[in-house]
Amino acid sequence: MNRVLEELESLQTSPDPDTVHDLRVAIRRCRALAAVMEDVDPDSAWPEMRKVARKLFRGLGAVRDAQVMEEWIKKLASENDPLRAQLLASLETDERQRSDDTLRVAAKFDEKEWTQLERRLRQRARLVPVGGLAAECLALERFEEAKELHNRALRTEKPKPWHALRIGLKRFRYTLEGLLPEHSAAWSENLKRLQDLLGDVHDLDVLSEALRENETAEASESAKAWQEKISSERRDRIETYRQLTLGKTSLWHDWRHSLPNGKRLDAAATARLRATARAADSRMRKTGQVSRIALRVFEVLRRVDAAPVFHEPTMRRLMQAASKLHGVDSAGGRNLSQKAVRKFLLSLTIPPNWTSEEWDLMAWAVRFHRGPEPKQKNGFARLSEEQRTTVRALAGVLRLARTLRKSGLEGPVGLRCEKSAEAIVLSVPGLLDTAEIAARLAAAKHLLESVLEKPLLLKSVPKPEKAPPPIAQPTEALQLADAACA
Repeated sequence: MNRVLEELESLQTSPDPDTVHDLRVAIRRCRALAAVMEDVDPDSAWPEMRKVARKLFRGLGAVRDAQVMEEWIKKLASENDPLRAQLLASLETDERQRSDDTLRVAAKFDEKEWTQLERRLRQRARLVPVGGLAAECLALERFEEAKELHNRALRTEKPKPWHALRIGLKRFRYTLEGLLPEHSAAWSENLKRLQDLLGDVHDLDVLSEALRENETAEASESAKAWQEKISSERRDRIETYRQLTLGKTSLWHDWRHSLPNGKRLDAAATARLRATARAADSRMRKTGQVSRIALRVFEVLRRVDAAPVFHEPTMRRLMQAASKLHGVDSAGGRNLSQKAVRKFLLSLTIPPNWTSEEWDLMAWAVRFHRGPEPKQKNGFARLSEEQRTTVRALAGVLRLARTLRKSGLEGPVGLRCEKSAEAIVLSVPGLLDTAEIAARLAAAKHLLESVLEKPLLLKSVPKPEKAPPPIAQPTEALQLADAACA
């Protein structure tokens, strides 16, 4: 963001082609990273930053397009070509107006607001440590988006899909620069090469469209020859792109191989969810306590085969995510209701190793982890019976964990579970036997009991004894012992 201010000052002093290009690149980097951070952080400063820079970025676009078009016109035709002279004259006529428009837009840029946002976002950016697992997950998401655009572009020769691929590749590149600098350094040469190829394709498409708009009867033959040259140049670049990105030596294959896979992908997705929890949870300490208790309750119920649902393949991952995100309570500076929290979670990009169904079930579990129990109406009623059971189990565990924490349980140590034909007994260290706590726990375990289909009894057991701290020997005694050994 500071680089934008530096380039803006250079532009106001000397609006030459390189300065315009450098300022657009600086703005694009900021906006690309803001878009990435919005996937994990709902703070309103990220979209505000993109909005502040939008007018300046678009204002520079016309100047940049004209500059690039001028370069291609000179490259594709000889000096005695009549159409070349006509096109250059047209560009020259509008040059003064474009330059004035650019300086006017630059003068209106709110540098004070930009600086204030920079200070605010400097702190928010720390939610995703550079080079960390969450950064790897976000980079993988941008990779997958760009790869999908790559697949679409290869199926056609039309300009729009290739332009979309160009934008997607830029977003991936800038994400790497900001979040995974080591990957960026290793891949920058090939990324820039592909970006240059796609940039040429886009520039040629813009020039081709400009020729069609300015074509006259007198210049129709000349324009036809130009279009053939443009098509030839465009085909050459697309063919080079294909050679670099298809087959066993595909750059896309190499990049994907170096991004998270398997267990590391699971860990990266978990780190990404943790970043969202830190961003949108105002009581992280409490959430952490409830999360640890909930995960322990889930595990002990699973070990004793409390219900078939606890052995579903994805249940542990759903439980981990719901326990981390159940404390989300704010977004964009406003407090969220439980319904709004679910909508917020569904608005986030789904982690790479999740399905939309899994993400939806997790969001339902967070929705019902407190407050009224789910009823057979609205969206919940549209779930299958198996899905509703999953939501009840996850939300039921969270409800019980929250109430155990309120009732004095500080952590998961010592929680045990036993199963008999009549009931399931959960041993809780240090659980106080009062009417108030008993009533509170009876309400909290009701949803979970609907899944277990038998009573869940809570049994108080003594707290595990803490190991005594090691006795520190006086320094003098240690010195005497060493001397005796000597």
